Amino acid sequence: MTAVLPFPLAGWFAAKGWAPRRYQLEMIDAAEAGRDALLVAPTGAGKTLAGFLPSLVDLISAPHDGLHTLYISPLKALAVDVQRNLLTPVAEMGLDIRIETRTGDTPSDRKARQRVRPPHILLTTPESLSLLLSYTDSLTLFAGLKAVIIDEVHAFANSKRGDLLSLSLARLQTIAPALRRTALSATVASPPDFQTWLGRDVQLVTGDAGAEPDVKILLTEGRVPWSGHSGTYATAQVMAEIERHKTTLVFCNTRGLAELMFQQLWAANERKLPIGIHHGSLDIAARRKVEAAMADGKLRGLVATSSLDLGVDWGDVDCVIQMGAPKGASRLLQRVGRANHRLDAASEAILVPGNRFEYLEAQAALDAVMAQELDSDVFRPGSIDVLAQHIMACACAMPFRADALLAELNTAQPYATLDAATLLRLLDFIATGGYALRAYDKFRRLVKGPGDLWRITHPKFISQHRLNAGIIVDTPMLDVCFKNGRRLGQLDERFAATLSPGDCFYFSGMSLEVSAIDATDISVRATSKTARIPSYSGTRMPLTTHLADRVRTLLYDRAQWRRFPADVRDWLKMQHRRSQLPAPDQILIETFPRNGLHYMVIYSFEGWNAHQSLAMLLTKRMEARGLKPIGFVASDYALAIWAIEPVVDPKSLLSADILAEEFVVWVENSALLRRAFREVAIIGGLVERHHPGKRKSGRQVTFSTDLIYDVLRRYEPDHLLLEAAWADARARMTDVGRLGDLLDRAATAIVHQPLDYVSPLAVPVLVLIGREHIAGGAAEDCLLIEAEALATEAMTLV
Repeated sequence: MTAVLPFPLAGWFAAKGWAPRRYQLEMIDAAEAGRDALLVAPTGAGKTLAGFLPSLVDLISAPHDGLHTLYISPLKALAVDVQRNLLTPVAEMGLDIRIETRTGDTPSDRKARQRVRPPHILLTTPESLSLLLSYTDSLTLFAGLKAVIIDEVHAFANSKRGDLLSLSLARLQTIAPALRRTALSATVASPPDFQTWLGRDVQLVTGDAGAEPDVKILLTEGRVPWSGHSGTYATAQVMAEIERHKTTLVFCNTRGLAELMFQQLWAANERKLPIGIHHGSLDIAARRKVEAAMADGKLRGLVATSSLDLGVDWGDVDCVIQMGAPKGASRLLQRVGRANHRLDAASEAILVPGNRFEYLEAQAALDAVMAQELDSDVFRPGSIDVLAQHIMACACAMPFRADALLAELNTAQPYATLDAATLLRLLDFIATGGYALRAYDKFRRLVKGPGDLWRITHPKFISQHRLNAGIIVDTPMLDVCFKNGRRLGQLDERFAATLSPGDCFYFSGMSLEVSAIDATDISVRATSKTARIPSYSGTRMPLTTHLADRVRTLLYDRAQWRRFPADVRDWLKMQHRRSQLPAPDQILIETFPRNGLHYMVIYSFEGWNAHQSLAMLLTKRMEARGLKPIGFVASDYALAIWAIEPVVDPKSLLSADILAEEFVVWVENSALLRRAFREVAIIGGLVERHHPGKRKSGRQVTFSTDLIYDVLRRYEPDHLLLEAAWADARARMTDVGRLGDLLDRAATAIVHQPLDYVSPLAVPVLVLIGREHIAGGAAEDCLLIEAEALATEAMTLV
């Protein structure tokens, strides 16, 4: 079967001198056969157009009154970008098809109008879709829905946002049974997993291979630093690349680094080229201004975070620069694909490693991209707190029976094994707050009435749900505003707590002086004074398991070293002479004295979260054994602990029972579980972030969740949300899966190397000592001097 394009589409392709690609026609064939589809194709292959083609064909052939297609994007910026790029061809074809966006940034009057007079194609996000489903008129709005297109499905299918979207898809399928589903991605390692997540009968469509990307690692005079993660040592070279190219995207892994990199580049920008900055904490007006400038080709460079990782199509971008290590081959490939965005043109990208371990990581990521090997995705059962939020959305729209709801929920893959008993526990939580909280009316949101129908107890809970719904729980933020009320964005509350009136910080590309601070706002004025770079709390990008395995191999395989710069080769050669290099299946542990203390460094390459957790557990165990540990640091590659007494037998410290004994005690008594509970309590609707007309401060929200947490721990330790918090703490905050793998391997893989001196391999992690709390300036200079001294010591043969 070969699809035949109706005249407006066929004429448009011909006028452009194009022909539809094979897989674009296959997507039309799948839709006409009534099948769901997963399209996996390289960046620049026309995936988004392929996703929309069946809808355009259908709308041309059979004009539709009302909402026809939903497009789901993981990013607000991507929804806006797709609208811009879809409106042009629709206008060129003269089609009477209305296309609009609906995100958290859409004005409320337009949202209200969209429910009454919806466009033919609505571009939205998982959260906005969930809110739409909370309205009674959602049955009318979605009754004629024909298609859902999920873009960049790899970015969120296996996360809580994916859980929410999967539940929303199940509800949409109940409202519109003939609905077909389409998912698009360039970086899916295991298509069958995503086919299962998407639906029951999903056709896999694959795109043609594109031009091989041109990716290289930037070196400054052949040297790679011992320490740091920013790559700012290469600022002059990065600026030179911006000057050499038409438009350059400079990706940073954190918002703080983006602000720092922008300041560094601006200082080196002698030609005063137009450069912008884009990250999620900037005000929507600032982000849209930058996005429009990029779309119009007015910027030569843009410093960005993951806020622009996915699918944004700016044809003038001809170079991508990654500052610091990419942390994953799939992420790197996604970012590289932002350059050229054409299937037949090689994307040019440059990696700027922050230190020597990051050089190995950059090389490993480059090799994986060239070998077309992607990072695997781990799917797990759906989260209970997300399910609680979804059930409230369903109840806001209409009463329901538990058995009918369960049947619907089981069609969502993450909740396929949900049983009636668990659902009833969840309904009891929503209806009463649970045993320990049932005396309080504020937690009584649902009630079961005649006909076994569950319904909302009071209209105020509907407003409360819509005001507080959402899956992304950021760290507490304060608004940054000028005195005239102009909002610039948001600052992490922890960083804000270090500021006083008169202090200065860089934000949105400007130097700002603090005028006043209250519970929710920071009032500022522009200044020319030297300022601090803001820091943001949040989940670190983990080094993927696949990339870690490649780094281990590069480290050990001497035949690979000829590809490295001279100083990296010398580093590894000296490590081989003074200690040893672990084989890929080994865990090297070095112990050595230094400055009156005893150090233990473990090279396990399991990522920062797992190393941070293991270091905490090991120090507890060392305390119990009288070894008097003083502190620890962790990186993605290694962890170091220093103590007053030496560790003679490290293998006994790393026994697997540490997870059954010390782990549980540690998590229960640490701030980790409280932080996890805060998130699930907010998502599950137990605690409000917003009241009508006002917003709670981060401190107020934390105080509320801490009070409830203490009550539940004491009186209802088996509460559903405590179980959900435990699951989060294990999976995300401690990465217990990788930690468990590490400990399982430790029994046979540990190689202990006692030394009389610091080793070259230990320098990058030891340099981190004291670095976490240093803001910059003279203190930072002192640390750099210490790093050089440590490196000299490690690289000198005794």
